[in-house]
Amino acid sequence: GAEPGPGAGSQPLLAEGTDTKTYLWARYHEMKKLVYDLLPPGVCNLLNPAAIYANNEISLGDVEIYGFDYDYTLAQYSNLLHSMIFNTARDILIEQFKYPEGLGKYDYIPGFAIRGLHYDVQKSLLMKIDAFHYVQLGTAYRGLKPVPDEELIELYGGTQHIPLYQMSDFYGKGPSLKQFMDIFSLPEMTLLSSVIDYFITHGIEFDQVHLYKDISDAIRDVHVKGVMYKWIEKDMEQYILHGDEIYAVLNRLVNHKKKLFLITNSPFSFVDKGMKHMVGKNWRDLFDMVIVQADKPNFFTDRRKPFRKLDDKGSLQWDKINQLEKGKIYKEGNLFDFLRLTGWRGSKVLYFGDHLYSDLADLMLRHGWGTGAIVPELETEIRIINTEQYMHSLTWQQALTGLLERMQMYQDAESKQVLLEWMKERQEIRSLTKNLFNPQFGSIFRTFHNPTYFSRRLGRFSDLSMASISCLLNYDVNFTFYPRRTPLQHEAPLWMDQLCTGCMKTPFLEEMVHIR
Repeated sequence: GAEPGPGAGSQPLLAEGTDTKTYLWARYHEMKKLVYDLLPPGVCNLLNPAAIYANNEISLGDVEIYGFDYDYTLAQYSNLLHSMIFNTARDILIEQFKYPEGLGKYDYIPGFAIRGLHYDVQKSLLMKIDAFHYVQLGTAYRGLKPVPDEELIELYGGTQHIPLYQMSDFYGKGPSLKQFMDIFSLPEMTLLSSVIDYFITHGIEFDQVHLYKDISDAIRDVHVKGVMYKWIEKDMEQYILHGDEIYAVLNRLVNHKKKLFLITNSPFSFVDKGMKHMVGKNWRDLFDMVIVQADKPNFFTDRRKPFRKLDDKGSLQWDKINQLEKGKIYKEGNLFDFLRLTGWRGSKVLYFGDHLYSDLADLMLRHGWGTGAIVPELETEIRIINTEQYMHSLTWQQALTGLLERMQMYQDAESKQVLLEWMKERQEIRSLTKNLFNPQFGSIFRTFHNPTYFSRRLGRFSDLSMASISCLLNYDVNFTFYPRRTPLQHEAPLWMDQLCTGCMKTPFLEEMVHIR
């Protein structure tokens, strides 16, 4: 019988003598065969982990000036750093803040947390929130243990919705809800969860606000007191990745007459040693401007701090800055003076950074610069997306969702039981797919079917996103990036888009098989 479209209320005519239960299971098995026929062996590996992905149309030929952050943008660090940060901050808590010595038994757990999570300070909850401000069920943790869905919903007054705008500011800094956005925050989230786990396990009452502040301060001390800088400087071979590729990127841009500048919060001595390691002793010759200890994001929003010049030894000069000279090093300053002194405005500037708020948001929203987000997780997640297990799980999940949508008008007792079984299977597949990325929190880009809050901000504040700066080597310096036209909910998907991207909508599977 002919099937109604989504939202239609009439039931298809069944062949005489066919009960609805038999009909529903027949459609289920037809669809399952269809999905597996549609995905022959070798259909995976559609996506390139070293590709650059566009949220906006950007022509590199129009870009005259390239700007870069340093940490996790030019300098990509080994994950070994996370254990060192965790251990040092944990020891600061024990030795300086007088936390229980039993915390010393906790070690860093690689892969426990992911970037972009929110932490509710008053409730001691670490959780993943989607683009519509709902918590993804199964991804709320207090300490190292998941919070049951029913308890989570009760904590927020009978809903999964988090009143984000009441609890947090634009930059995700609270006061009562904090978003962890940079890669350095992975050890902080793990330490936070470990300390809470210790207190809960030992039945020790604690003040949530003090605990959060103490851990933030301990982590900050690792950075501010220069401990982390010393580790990296001591063993750059171990901690800094892809140095030779960074030299290749910068050198190629300069050879094509592009201007380069660097704006970092790190101190000059640290950046100088790292750049000499990656690029060579004459690295400063490649840059028109180098600004250190910039205090981003305040650098982009606050007009008060003037630039100060550093001499070749890194000592501060006192003279007033009326121009920014090539080859010189500057400290602090602000973007408004930078724009006034350079005249570098609008889309002819393309700036790369790893932190969506500190590096990119204000540049795009207030100043119209092009922005490139460095997202190392793209590489690991794309490798998972390219597996046969993921491709089959996702496609069957979408097909099953389509069946549920189209067959929900059958409301007799036997049909309801079939639909319940399908819903249960769908939920199991969703959990399995989530766990492929991270058993606790899943993908940093998706909460089941919705984009994550992190993903929505990524699309809002970056024109381009890539796993590392070295991805630029895969493209000509005049290459134009065209964003993929993905259909809106009210638009019919284009066949070519569907076939090329693997984004298959179930109501059209039958027709697509014929096209293949």
